[in-house]
Amino acid sequence: MAENKPRVLLVEDTRSLAVVYEQYLRQEGYEVMSADCGQRAIELMLAQPPTVVLLDLELPDMSGMDILQQITEQQLPSAVVVITAHGSVDVAVEAMRLGAFDFLTKPFDGKRLCATVRNAVNHQQLSFLVAQYRENFERSSFAGFIGASLPMQAVYRIIESAAPSKATVFITGESGTGKEVCAEAIHQCSPRSERPFIALNCAAIPHDLMESEIFGHVKGSFTGAQGDRKGAASLADGGTLFLDEICEMDLDLQSKLLRFIQTGTLQRVGSGKLETVDVRFVCATNRDPLAEVKAGRFREDLYYRLHVIPLSLPPLRERGEDILLLARNLLQNYAREENKRFKDFDAEAARVLLDYPWPGNVRELQNVVRNIVVLNDSELVSSAILPPPLNGGRSLQAGAALATATGGVAPAQANAPIRPLWLVEKETIEQAIASCDGNIPKAAALLEISPSTIYRKKQSWEEASRV
Repeated sequence: MAENKPRVLLVEDTRSLAVVYEQYLRQEGYEVMSADCGQRAIELMLAQPPTVVLLDLELPDMSGMDILQQITEQQLPSAVVVITAHGSVDVAVEAMRLGAFDFLTKPFDGKRLCATVRNAVNHQQLSFLVAQYRENFERSSFAGFIGASLPMQAVYRIIESAAPSKATVFITGESGTGKEVCAEAIHQCSPRSERPFIALNCAAIPHDLMESEIFGHVKGSFTGAQGDRKGAASLADGGTLFLDEICEMDLDLQSKLLRFIQTGTLQRVGSGKLETVDVRFVCATNRDPLAEVKAGRFREDLYYRLHVIPLSLPPLRERGEDILLLARNLLQNYAREENKRFKDFDAEAARVLLDYPWPGNVRELQNVVRNIVVLNDSELVSSAILPPPLNGGRSLQAGAALATATGGVAPAQANAPIRPLWLVEKETIEQAIASCDGNIPKAAALLEISPSTIYRKKQSWEEASRV
């Protein structure tokens, strides 16, 4: 059918030559349009851009070079083959500079014409495929992620492929790589996007409350259960349940979770009634789940039930230029929030960002950029205003902890007596919790420890105070 044929626009004012060229091209299977002046050629191109333009440079109303320049400036998806009887190196170079694909000097035969047009068609089709690839697989952002690196392109493709199904996705990656962002992206790209997305951090909730948080409870089922309460699984009915830090879950609760996954039914704590819910599971951990299985801390049958589609998030240090892409995005957002002038990083600051290993990943980068914006104000971030450890000093968290331990000054400046380490640790953790308005997971993230560590230490301090 004609619509499947490559279209060729022949711009030639000598009618006898145009008829001959048209015949050659139609015999090759091309759909041919003709124009005998520049104005008509422009009208045809803008109405329906052809695959190839055969462009005579000597036209009655304008120069073919002007048309070539317009094609290039408007980025029309057409390969241009310039035709002229005045062949010279200068004309050829100028035509190529303006974007011409090839150059034909009159006179030429049908074989040369068809071979040149065939090459131009192949070139244009390949250019189209490359553009499609870049659009689909070289994205600089996707569903809440920012990043154009190859590792992130692989992540985007897995999310797109996995999202439409109900299969469980098991996300792994270091702390701060964006596991919850990934889980939300899977949900938003899925048919369940209009239903709830419920996230539950298995490390941030005391073990004795975890079952109630997942499955809910009925009134009177335990001390403090003053009414019936839905759990995360019921709240996520029809949507997605995200279990973060799944390897922190107790073994006995893992067996109940396995039964829930297999049957789609649950029992609230203290109830004998079965409830049926429809949820899509996404889980995540910053540990090696298979190593946890081998160590006996994670059920093997649950691992194989959950580990259907593995998705590994790359650490920031392996994402190359994504570091600057993220940093610039964060800088502009924070500058807007704080009403500061920052626009970009200077060359030296950018080099420092790229060279730093980012053990805390994107979360650490967020903290660093926020620190820069809050404490400084200029158009460019210089290396001089980068906070520790990027400026060679100790980390922000370590510095804060040491300052707390020494009454608010650096150890070298403090004359305070040495105090028990457990007390220093206790005060540091309590100050972090207070600074985060009681948000223990947030305090744990800033201290670079697991929330379960804080809960465990708080419990030990309370038990010690009762002795």
